Amino acid sequence: MYFVIGLGNPGLQYENTRHNVGFKAIDILALRHKVKVKKLKYKSLFGWGEISGQKVMLVKPQTFMNDSGICVKEIFDYYKPDRDKIIILVDDIDIEFGKIRIKKKGSAGSHNGLKSIIYHLEFDDFPRIKIAVGQNKKKMNLANYVLSGFNKDDVKIVEKEILAACDAVEMIIEADIDKAMNEFNSKNFLDD
Repeated sequence: MYFVIGLGNPGLQYENTRHNVGFKAIDILALRHKVKVKKLKYKSLFGWGEISGQKVMLVKPQTFMNDSGICVKEIFDYYKPDRDKIIILVDDIDIEFGKIRIKKKGSAGSHNGLKSIIYHLEFDDFPRIKIAVGQNKKKMNLANYVLSGFNKDDVKIVEKEILAACDAVEMIIEADIDKAMNEFNSKNFLDD
C-alpha cells in the first residue's frame, strides 16, 4: 500500500500558487485513476484507489503547509507503512525551473512543509518528488514568493513538471524509485 501525499495550502486563494503544485499533482493522479479525494480524516482530504495493481491513498493535507507533518504523522501512526511507501509531492524553489527531482531521502532544505514532516515523523528517509517552481531571483520575502502565482509562460512549464511528477509516482509504484530517478531527474522541460 502506498501513501501519495501532495503538499499545499487549503483554500481557493492558494489554489494556483507555487506552494500548491503538490495538490495539483494529487488532482491529476485522482483524475487518471478515478479516485475521489473527498474523505475528511487525518486532518486531510483523501481517497483510496489503485495504481498498477497497488492500493494507493491520495492525500491533500488540510493543515496548511507549515504543519503538513501533523497530517502525515497521523496517517503514519494509523497505517504504519514502510517508509519507502510514503511519497511526498512538493514544490521546490532551489532546483532549476523546468525540472523535477526525485530523491529517496534527505533534508528539508528551506521547505517548511518538509521540515514539519521530518520533525513529526522523526526520520527523513521517505521518497519525495520535488517540482521546480522557479527560483526567487528578485529576493522577495520567501512566504510571499511561494504564495504567488505563475506568469503565462511559466504555467505551461510547471504543468509539464506536474504531469512528469505524476508519471514518476506511477513509475515508482509500478517499477521502483531508481527507474523513476533515472528517467526523470535528468529531464529539462524547458527544452520541450
